[in-house]
Amino acid sequence: MRLRKILILVEGQTEETFVRNVLAPHLQKHEIYDVRVTLLTTKRVKSGPSFKGGVTNFAQVEGDVRRLLGDSSATTVTTMFDYYGLPPGFPGLQTRPRGDPYQRVHHVESEFRKAIGDRRFEPFLTLHEFEAFVFADVSKCRAVFASESITAALTRVAQAFASPEEIDEGAATAPSKRIISIFPEYEKPLHGPLATLHVGLELLRERCRHFDGWVKKLETR
Repeated sequence: MRLRKILILVEGQTEETFVRNVLAPHLQKHEIYDVRVTLLTTKRVKSGPSFKGGVTNFAQVEGDVRRLLGDSSATTVTTMFDYYGLPPGFPGLQTRPRGDPYQRVHHVESEFRKAIGDRRFEPFLTLHEFEAFVFADVSKCRAVFASESITAALTRVAQAFASPEEIDEGAATAPSKRIISIFPEYEKPLHGPLATLHVGLELLRERCRHFDGWVKKLETR
């Protein structure tokens, strides 16, 4: 049996909770004995705790990725950042091709991979952001939103797109913006992970093919 270790760099507490509670238990069934999640460092200080969470510039991301790659026992180092809202200097962002969102996100991930230049690095950007997962099956999230009218409104949004991953990256129409317009009390670190627990990994993979592709890579690397 080949034992593997995966290090996952995430941008916030929402993704950290998701990896620990949903993704890691699944990966451990695929002979991956150690799945470790690290929260992105936004600012390092000489003394005291560093600030955690949020992608503000590529230098910050690159530094944390390279620190994780310094662990020679790691089979794979990967990321889980929102594609929506990446900073302007992020590799590939300014050279994205025209086309569907899948072509565009693959381009950015490819340039990200090249910028790091390590065979153990497999980047992933959530298309378009974590909140897309809520729309994978809103009917399973009634306990999260506690209102039939809210779940009905969110369902109508989901039905307008072929996949939750195709809900766009507009400043007012990205997945999180659509949720907040319907449910202003939405708190990403609280409601996001709860919703994905209710939806379940199987449905997320079935309805979010970019996400599914990443999980498949992690299962087999």
